[in-house]
Amino acid sequence: MNLMNKFSIILILFITLGHISFALADNESKGSNMDNKKTEKATFAGGCFWCMQHPYDELKGVVSTAVGYTGGHKDNPTYEEVCAGGTGHAEAIEILYDPTQINYSELLNVFWRNIDPTTLNKQFADAGTQYRTAVFYHSEEQKQLAELSKEEMERSGIYDDPIVTEITPASIFYRAEDYHQKHYEKCPVRYKMYKSGSGREQYLENVWGTE
Repeated sequence: MNLMNKFSIILILFITLGHISFALADNESKGSNMDNKKTEKATFAGGCFWCMQHPYDELKGVVSTAVGYTGGHKDNPTYEEVCAGGTGHAEAIEILYDPTQINYSELLNVFWRNIDPTTLNKQFADAGTQYRTAVFYHSEEQKQLAELSKEEMERSGIYDDPIVTEITPASIFYRAEDYHQKHYEKCPVRYKMYKSGSGREQYLENVWGTE
């Protein structure tokens, strides 16, 4: 085999390997993008975040939940700072969900059924802007769905008073301290006593029944 033929073969192999490597990298990139699209994010504020995590953890299609603070102006706020009311944050829950198993409208339905949307800067026994109710939307589609859902709730006749729940753009979400995560599992007796004693449990039963 002469030198020219050897060079041609080497060149063909080099080009072929290059195409294979590019194809593999492209597939990996597509696979990564697909993985990124498997979950979407939803963020809601409904007063004390202890009481908002349990309802979502029970739903099929919810991948994970975390409670924390959002909508404020201070970086990395602590629970004590948020409770004092000076940071502008609301206690909130961040939800990662699989949209092929549960959609955003279903998450909104759970939200409305676990809050009193007619009280401004207050939820049951807790008062202050940190306990306001809000939908923090992550996309224009979420905003439209939230507004539509709110309008439907207003037309439903369930509430005598106007709905004051905010629909506002999502901002940085700061995960709360570990002892707040899944408090209903870590301290079930305290959780049940708080939910009942705060008035939330009775209110929700009066509005929605015990289903």
